[in-house]
Amino acid sequence: MASSSRDAPVNPYAAAGVDTAAGDLAVELMKSAVRRTHGSEVLGGVGGFAGLFDATAFKAYDRPLLATSTDGVGTKVAIAQAIDKHDTIGLDLVGMVVDDIVVVGAKPLFMTDYIACGKVFPERIADIVRGIAAGCAETGTALVGGETAEHPGLLGINDYDVAGAATGVVEASRLLGADRVRTGDVVLALASSGLHSNGYSLVRHIVAGAGIQYGDNAADFGVTWGEALLEPTRLYTQPLLRLIADHGDRIHALSHVTGGGIAANLARVLPRGTWVEVDRSTWSPSPVFRVLADLGDLELTSTEGTWNLGIGFLAVVAADKADAAASALAQDGIAAWQVGVVRDTALPDGDFEQGAKGVDGGAVRLVGSYSDDA
Repeated sequence: MASSSRDAPVNPYAAAGVDTAAGDLAVELMKSAVRRTHGSEVLGGVGGFAGLFDATAFKAYDRPLLATSTDGVGTKVAIAQAIDKHDTIGLDLVGMVVDDIVVVGAKPLFMTDYIACGKVFPERIADIVRGIAAGCAETGTALVGGETAEHPGLLGINDYDVAGAATGVVEASRLLGADRVRTGDVVLALASSGLHSNGYSLVRHIVAGAGIQYGDNAADFGVTWGEALLEPTRLYTQPLLRLIADHGDRIHALSHVTGGGIAANLARVLPRGTWVEVDRSTWSPSPVFRVLADLGDLELTSTEGTWNLGIGFLAVVAADKADAAASALAQDGIAAWQVGVVRDTALPDGDFEQGAKGVDGGAVRLVGSYSDDA
């Protein structure tokens, strides 16, 4: 006798395109990587409704200030999806979120993540979260929670997006920012690892216009185009925290070079009435920027509001500590060099960037020609 449909009840949620079993498997696959980011301050393990973090350490602070940041990776995920490589996107997410916290001098405490996808492929989700966990481990951040949401009909079957939020703490008396900056301070540039996670809409537009597929060999880089463009974001948190610990109040302000480029992000951490001219001749933009600009028939200067052009962070430091700071960063594997000096005289004629992101700060412009420019 043929079996009745009553013998095989249909899960209406699965019929609608949501596979809760796949989500559970993804959690199992990522558990060990997440647990490796947990210290004794994390309570409850993986899978709770809320992550728990013991704040007892705050008792050691006179006036602890909590710092928080949230961000995503942007359209860089489209390249990961195109070549089915998902193990580095999580590092980019940590760079975009946690490295914003160290800008004010804060130590990161914990992070949560959110992944929205058209369909849960457990290994893919686990790869993404393993990358996030690796970045959290490198920055000293506990990954205390997250969410994977399956959105069939809203996102394509292979589409996903990632976002995250993190919290850190800093002693109020050690808060970095524009109020610490003084005339004569030196601006140090910290080298980027490449594009990081900004300007990928322009990158993708250039690559598509050139008829390049992400799986094509990129002769300039010795890997495929997709692999070259997925170079992970450099993580600066621990080297910068060590720099702050070693040089105390001689480190005055930090700027994370993300969307908006070098000038706009430096202007945000300078006091009103001050200005800096960033000398392009002090560095040569990395090959990836030059190759993409050539492909897009663009001048490098026209991309300065979009790409970091080889500078991932800027540090405003007391002049007498500039050399020591650069040396300390070099010992941590980050090339650093002087690109400018803070001035408060009358603003020179010409176009300066100021008022970026709604911050009424200082004024910045790039001057001269890049090193090795013809």
